[in-house]
Amino acid sequence: MQIYVEIQADDCTRAIKFYTTIFPSWSFTPAEGLPIEYHRGTFSDSAFEAAINILKRPAPTPAQGHGTNAFVCSFPVEDEKALDELEKKVLELGGQVAMAKFPIPERGWHGYFLDTEGNTFGVFTTSYRE
Repeated sequence: MQIYVEIQADDCTRAIKFYTTIFPSWSFTPAEGLPIEYHRGTFSDSAFEAAINILKRPAPTPAQGHGTNAFVCSFPVEDEKALDELEKKVLELGGQVAMAKFPIPERGWHGYFLDTEGNTFGVFTTSYRE
């Protein structure tokens, strides 16, 4: 069974630039023959592998103040330093911090961000140090 993630975007080019800058191991290829703009992507490192796709948003986003109409996906980074560097890149690219990083006891760190399309995503560390 394959699981994949779809990230909706008002501007697919802007979203691809955002994600490939903060996650350099991600890459995208336009899909042909679909009724909507769709970019197939991959993410892979030594511990994780997934299909991550970006598509033109098919419907308007929910009204401000009413939360999201999807579930949040969280992506791994190696350690707290990598999480801090990712946060800087998110802000430089026009994203936002939705919830500042916080410790997960005996696991590591987690934080939530908004991308340039208004989507929430999480980032967590894959190594733990006391």
